[in-house]
Amino acid sequence: MTSSDTTAGMRRQAGIAGVLYLTVIVTGFFTLVYVPSQLVVPTDAAATARNIEASRALFKVGIIAGIVCYVAFIVLPLSLYRLLSHVHRDAAALMVVFAIVSVPISMLNLGHKLDVLSLLSPAAGPLLPSSAQVHVQVMQSLTAYSNGMLIAEVFWGLWLLPFGYLAFRSTTIPRLLGVCLMLGCFGYLINVSGAVLIEGYGTGAMASIVSLPSAIGEIGTCIWLLLTGFRGSPAVVRRAPAAGGG
Repeated sequence: MTSSDTTAGMRRQAGIAGVLYLTVIVTGFFTLVYVPSQLVVPTDAAATARNIEASRALFKVGIIAGIVCYVAFIVLPLSLYRLLSHVHRDAAALMVVFAIVSVPISMLNLGHKLDVLSLLSPAAGPLLPSSAQVHVQVMQSLTAYSNGMLIAEVFWGLWLLPFGYLAFRSTTIPRLLGVCLMLGCFGYLINVSGAVLIEGYGTGAMASIVSLPSAIGEIGTCIWLLLTGFRGSPAVVRRAPAAGGG
């Protein structure tokens, strides 16, 4: 295979990884941030149930977006492995394992949202203002979903550490983004620990602050991969010197 063929192949792989990453980011934001912000009232079970019943289509689309997100998150680390395994094969394998482990956890956790749809199904009878028990069950299912996502977030953080290391050691991705990705790992772990140990942690400023590195690192890396793949930056095929484990 000629050098130009290798360059074109790596550029194409970067573009594929960028499209997959963009899919994960957009669908993940929609299902994890936008839909809950429109429907869930944390301190009001009745209002939450009414919101979901009134916007059933939005709630369902959020579930589908979650499925798309997690399927893309299976393929993304495999694509990144092909792009970065030359830097350090063991770290690249660890990146793939941490990422993919989160997928069955996340997929199974969507069952709690399907439970909500069942509770609010027209076949279950009209939802009356006095249906306090149904309201409580809906909120319990959503709480169970949130608790399950905490477990998934552990692995969403852990995969960023080897990924960030690979980005830092390679010349494929700017080193600053690699640093942000590695810091993002600890941000996720801090947020999970805070949610478990500190009452009301998620509503405080600390959760947002420690999430910034991962947001910068992941969005920045996504953009970089897209630009590399579709503008044809030659940096994608340069090898990092003294890379171990390859």
